[in-house]
Amino acid sequence: MTHIAVIGAGQAGSSLVAKLRKCGFDGEITLIGAEKVLPYQRPPLSKAYLLGEMELERLFLRPESFYAENNITLRLGTKVDAIDAAAKTLQIGDETLSYDQLVLTTGSQPRHLPAAIGGDLGGVHVVRDLKDVDAMAPAVTDGARALIVGGGYIGLEAAAVCAKRGVSVTLVEMADRILQRVAAPETSDYFRALHSAQGVDIREGVGLSHLEGDAGKVTCAVLADGTRLDVDFVVVGVGITPASELAADAGLEIENGIRTDELGRTSDPAIWAAGDCASFPYKGQRIRLESVPNAIDQAEVVAENLLGAEKAYVATPWFWSDQYDVKLQIAGLNSGYDNVVTRQGADGSMSFWYYTGDQLVAVDAMNDPRAYMVAKRLIEAGKTADKAIVADPEADLKPLLKA
Repeated sequence: MTHIAVIGAGQAGSSLVAKLRKCGFDGEITLIGAEKVLPYQRPPLSKAYLLGEMELERLFLRPESFYAENNITLRLGTKVDAIDAAAKTLQIGDETLSYDQLVLTTGSQPRHLPAAIGGDLGGVHVVRDLKDVDAMAPAVTDGARALIVGGGYIGLEAAAVCAKRGVSVTLVEMADRILQRVAAPETSDYFRALHSAQGVDIREGVGLSHLEGDAGKVTCAVLADGTRLDVDFVVVGVGITPASELAADAGLEIENGIRTDELGRTSDPAIWAAGDCASFPYKGQRIRLESVPNAIDQAEVVAENLLGAEKAYVATPWFWSDQYDVKLQIAGLNSGYDNVVTRQGADGSMSFWYYTGDQLVAVDAMNDPRAYMVAKRLIEAGKTADKAIVADPEADLKPLLKA
């Protein structure tokens, strides 16, 4: 009987094993996860769950009974020490587990502050998994003082939750503006104003020098410009990196993640990868997408290919971020854009449409699901949108879909 082993019990891993059974695979499946809890959704962790608005059980992607009913062996709290690709075995402590096909859905890991600048002090948190948020939650209380390091979406979402809980928040971004790596200046301006209106002190163009502590706990942050800030806790949101060490040690090709072909197969024909950890071909380049939709879609295509479908994965990038009462929806990839068109929507909604020349490549839509859906469909179809129509708040966008 064929045995498919999956390392990484997050969104991609859970989606993949479910798809295998849905497609009729009747062989052995083992899903291995390092955490001791059932596979769960991560986006609500730093928002609804941290705010106490979502119970732990609601985070779970599927109930425990699903895995039992579908004859999926779930091994939680289990660390894989090594992959022997030649022998097709996994080393788990003293145990050797054989596989016929292996899928790596190991996800990504947050960047930490170096210990040399106080990154190992108590009260310094990252926001990635359940234990991170559980450790941070007691500190997020009315009147506490927090420093957020990093002005990307992770940092901004953390700032929003902290501010909603009455925490006094200072956010520092070393670059010239927040969201500089991922968004246009227009989007940066929008979210800077949003956070400032909620009392968040955003400081751009200034980094963190070091943290100081007392009795092993952080008490002060010293910025690069010499400013000293008294803090009760620190949230580090300076990006994530693909969890590809296990793959690299096994001799697989690495290129900003685990390198796969369009089917999801790695440099070893019996090993596949999907989700945050995988880099794959996309429109003549190689990318890695850090998003829930990609984790699900790519994992499901890999599941089909494990069963012989030979189906190329065609990514349709889309993302979202929730901050205060604003839902940001993003479609497409804005790399290479050279102009942006602003569209003012109803009731304060807004969208920014990214173009390369006259070709629409991406959109950032704030509380404007209609603009988002139109742009997303155009981008996925390889079509564009007349800039004059987009810029006119009175113009109906729907006819653009028929053009």
